Amino acid sequence: MKVLDSIKSEVIKIMDNDPAHDFEHVMRVYNNAQKISKKEKANQKLILSAALLHDIVSYPKSSKRSKLSSIESSKKSKLILKKYEFTDEEIIVVSNAIADHSFSQNKIPQTLEGKILQDADRLDALGAIGIARVFATSGSLNRPFYNIDDPFCAKRNPDDNLWAVDHFFNKLLKLEFMMNTKSGKIEAKKRTKVLRTFLKELKNEV
Repeated sequence: MKVLDSIKSEVIKIMDNDPAHDFEHVMRVYNNAQKISKKEKANQKLILSAALLHDIVSYPKSSKRSKLSSIESSKKSKLILKKYEFTDEEIIVVSNAIADHSFSQNKIPQTLEGKILQDADRLDALGAIGIARVFATSGSLNRPFYNIDDPFCAKRNPDDNLWAVDHFFNKLLKLEFMMNTKSGKIEAKKRTKVLRTFLKELKNEV
């Protein structure tokens, strides 16, 4: 689909250099979405457009506007989609999928396209790449690796504003149980094992 190549070219120019939300993240989500949509027999044009545009506005995690990133991306996506003659109905599907995909929005998308985008994005927070993204973000925030007194939140509530490892307990280990599609759940379970292995090894080392 030539329209996807055109959108991709626009997104490359828009994306920031934040290593956790850069164009490589977009393409990993795109590839995840492509795999899931084939298995779920969904509309690839709409899902892949949503994947390309889902992070075109990405406020830093340290910003108070961070939770608005998906909403602003949704608004901006409408302007881009109009240029490529998407129908009003298609624009609504894509923009709603983008608005609802974020973990911070705490929403379950209503459409299959939205469910697949959310799964595809969450898969990139899991596995080896998910671990890399946690610590890339932590470095940019000058956030310590772990709480010295209780690194694995055994006796306290996790606070990932303060420590990187807390993010595993506050969000990442929950994602496996929040996936929408069958194929998304299967892949999430596999990637979550990588997280648990990492935490086990880390516990041995600290």
